Amino acid sequence: MFSLNIRKLLIGSIFAVAMTTSALANSDHVTPLQEFAKSTISKWITNQEIIEAILAQNTEHANLTEAQIIELDKKWRAETELSVRPMIENILANEVSSIVTKFEKNTMGLVSEIIVLDNKGLNVGQSTVTSDYWQGDESKWQKTYLVGPEEIFVDEIEVDESSQILQSQVSMTIKDPATGKAIGAITVGINLEEL
Repeated sequence: MFSLNIRKLLIGSIFAVAMTTSALANSDHVTPLQEFAKSTISKWITNQEIIEAILAQNTEHANLTEAQIIELDKKWRAETELSVRPMIENILANEVSSIVTKFEKNTMGLVSEIIVLDNKGLNVGQSTVTSDYWQGDESKWQKTYLVGPEEIFVDEIEVDESSQILQSQVSMTIKDPATGKAIGAITVGINLEEL
């Protein structure tokens, strides 16, 4: 238990320099979330199983048209309202989802969600059910993957649609360590109420 408290203090200290919980203006969160991305998320995205899964999905989805992507997204959205949801359950049961769920749990509530995306902005793995399957039409993917390796994007503060908590998302490009090229992205929801 002591080590869990130390870990939480260490994670929290990253944020303490740039912000306090009592005065959270909409731009005050950017610097600490960028620092969290550099210190923590950057380590997560070097996981070899995550890299291999993204590369495999990029190959599998290489010939998908935008119309097909939109159809997959519609199917996912429809499944979020159903009790039987094979598409969603298939993603939640994969190895990448298992890995990022462990990453999230190790932050003890600071991280509210993690989504790993391929080179089209489609979910490869995630820690929780997302409202949609295609993130390629959103800033989290467009301002990371499309910009290139090493890119970090911090979004505005909002109430998360899925979890109903005050959060911001920080996203990073994921690169292939063998080539240095962008292959996908990761989006991490930060629970600002835990800061």
